[in-house]
Amino acid sequence: MAHQILLALAALVAVASAQVFAPVPHTVALPADEYDPHPSYSFSYSVNDAVTGDNKGQTETRDGDVVQGSYSLVEPDGSRRVVDYTADSVNGFNAVVHKEPAVVAHAPVAYLH
Repeated sequence: MAHQILLALAALVAVASAQVFAPVPHTVALPADEYDPHPSYSFSYSVNDAVTGDNKGQTETRDGDVVQGSYSLVEPDGSRRVVDYTADSVNGFNAVVHKEPAVVAHAPVAYLH
């Protein structure tokens, strides 16, 4: 019986003194983003896919806090929708939408096989 008590006591001491090893998250310091007080960029893209009829495009420029751009797409009826927009810290985002007459009789229909 003393042997069992001694064994139980040893087990309790072992459990109490055991260290639990868990992964410690490491914090990696990333370089601070450089602040650009006058950001500027310009981009554009266009798609003109004769197979699917997908016809769209966009251009945009930024000069400081002023963004100007335009995007367009051909609607299913063949007309082109054009959206001209500006955004700045004073006036917010403003868009003007207009439609141009049909550029094609109708947009082709894509058939998937």
